[in-house]
Formats: sequence, structure tokens, C-alpha cells
Amino acid sequence: MTKVKNFISRHKRIIVVSGLLVLLIAVAILLFGNSSQSLTVNSPSTRSETETKLIRILSEIDGVGRAEVMINEGQDGVEGVVIVCQGANSIMTRNDVINAVKVALKVDKNKIAVYAMN
Repeated sequence: MTKVKNFISRHKRIIVVSGLLVLLIAVAILLFGNSSQSLTVNSPSTRSETETKLIRILSEIDGVGRAEVMINEGQDGVEGVVIVCQGANSIMTRNDVINAVKVALKVDKNKIAVYAMN
């Protein structure tokens, strides 16, 4: 028993830091590790009506081509929008897409991300 007390008194800082690290990892796993959400492209059967309408509108914009949309909605409305489209390599097309989504969903530009499709 005295060996344990001596060990603890000599390595108190290491034990405290290790304990805090374990606690931090446990909290991170609880908050983020059990998330069953994935960022895969929605299939046509799992798209919301809004996503379907937005895909249709974006695909009609000159230069966009094929598009996929994911809308992240929270209790207070749209929290973010991800668009993947063929024409996103063009700055003009990307700007057109962002403006269309901004107006259609009444969301700030900083909540919209546009990426080029393979």
C-alpha cells in the first residue's frame, strides 16, 4: 500500500493529466462518435421535396449541369446547404448557384458550400 501512495505522490501531475485526457476522449466519443448521420448523397427516394425542387432549379442554370443537394435543417430553419455540381469549377457558375440557393432558401451565403462534381 505504501508503494502505491509513493507512486501516486511522485506522479500526481501525470495521473491528473492522463485522467483529464481520458475524460476528454470519453466526452468526444459521446458527442461525436455515435453519430449515425453520414454525408452521402441522398437517393431520389430519400430527398426532401425542397431538395428535389432545388436540384431541378439548379440544373436549369446555364453551366451547372447535373447537381446534387443536401439541406441540413435544424429547429430554427436551414443550418447549411451542400451543393455538388458539374459546373462548380467555374467561378461564375459557382456564384450563380450560391445566389440561387440564397434566394430560394432565404439563407446566408456563409451557410452554402458548392463543390465540383467528379
